[in-house]
Amino acid sequence: MSTPKKPRRTAERILEVTLALFNRFGEPNVSTTLISAELRISPGNLYYHFPAKDELVNALVDRHVQAFAELLPAAAGVAQVEDAWFFLHLLFERTWDCRFLYRDLNDLLSKNRHVEGRVRSLLADKGRALLHLVQGLRTGGVLAASDDEVQPLATAMLVLATYWLSYEYVRDPRRALEPGQEADALGRGAWHVLGLLLPYLEPASRAHLRGLAEAYR
Repeated sequence: MSTPKKPRRTAERILEVTLALFNRFGEPNVSTTLISAELRISPGNLYYHFPAKDELVNALVDRHVQAFAELLPAAAGVAQVEDAWFFLHLLFERTWDCRFLYRDLNDLLSKNRHVEGRVRSLLADKGRALLHLVQGLRTGGVLAASDDEVQPLATAMLVLATYWLSYEYVRDPRRALEPGQEADALGRGAWHVLGLLLPYLEPASRAHLRGLAEAYR
């Protein structure tokens, strides 16, 4: 006889539903009233766990930063184009999971100091990881970039990776960030970020990257 599953903690349910609403409608368009209605709980129950909407945002951003903290060290192990492709896909998957943050980034930064600090720290960590990725490809002999080209390449990759979902949203506001669009959005993002390296890749690796990205070009 199987043991009945324990009900999920209310705070976890609140965060899951809030994240889904933020991702679908954008953080500025989701009120605590809507969140409590979607959860079918009273506003008082919601406020007991998260007394302000900013606390919901902060908790979701903290979880997002932690997800990246578990991923980014893997960049140090990248030595081949296929490694880089896989790493970029994982990076974009985590970005997609909290896509409201990137779509609403400027608005959130202007009004939430906690988000400002966390995003600044995350940006620095991503920048270091992408620098390690570029350096690893160069050490692996697949990328021919000079010492003074490595950092600009990593920075360009960081900027494109950070704002890719904003571009996807502007390109197709009604559908781009909806469920079901994930695979195409992530594939295009990984392709265009790694595409910055194309002029520096040795021929076989350049051809391999083009083959990996064939479906997204």
